[in-house]
Amino acid sequence: MHYTLYPSLRGRTVFISGGSSGIGAELVRAFSAQGSRVAFCGTRPDGGDALLAELKATDDAAHLRYEACDVRDIAALQALLDRVADQWGPIQVLVNNAGRDDRHALDELTPEYWDNCLAINLRHQVFATQSVARQLRTAQLPGSIINMGSISWMRGRPNLIGYTTSKAAISGMTRTLARELGDAGIRVNALLPGAIVTERQTALWRNAEEDQKFIDLQCLKYRLDASHVARSTLFLASDDSDGITGQNLIVDAGLAQVSVAG
Repeated sequence: MHYTLYPSLRGRTVFISGGSSGIGAELVRAFSAQGSRVAFCGTRPDGGDALLAELKATDDAAHLRYEACDVRDIAALQALLDRVADQWGPIQVLVNNAGRDDRHALDELTPEYWDNCLAINLRHQVFATQSVARQLRTAQLPGSIINMGSISWMRGRPNLIGYTTSKAAISGMTRTLARELGDAGIRVNALLPGAIVTERQTALWRNAEEDQKFIDLQCLKYRLDASHVARSTLFLASDDSDGITGQNLIVDAGLAQVSVAG
């Protein structure tokens, strides 16, 4: 199959958090294929280095940059964003992707676990946006910020209270930031994936029974993978979507139309 090339993304500075594995790694591949200057971070140096090696075999190594960074460390994250801007100019596309959907029951929840869950899934998105918005306002450039959400809160997924709370908050945060940053030409949208097949999901939970359960619930009768999310992210990042802000783009094959069954 052939997919869209976006001329507006060529040469544009892009930053992706959580880019060393899963959906994030596919985002890095997708923006690299568009000719963007792609910086990404993650907590798996082996994954980040392997992805760099993979892409450098086919792409221009000069437009790729990886640094290990734990997004819970806001000072380190903001310093990294500044270094990227110093090297390539202001970040015009920010994809706040980092997150982790570990299962946890309400009875087992502690204040420390709760705070850590929100730090991994929500807090860094606010402060990365703060840094990038400052860069863009100073340079008087437009930009696109894409916050990775999830349909899990829409479906009331059990045993994920910290994760679903974070993801619900991202949708509200996105609408507020779209209004606050719109006068600077900075668009802010949320992308909400459904049941996406990744290496982590496959290792922990995926089996034939689970595949069939999701297919039965979805409108479209095939499993989605990270490339479906990446292609939708490219659209939101590009100038082709320059009239869209404050929105939730759901990429779930129609899964959110039904509530959780069990």
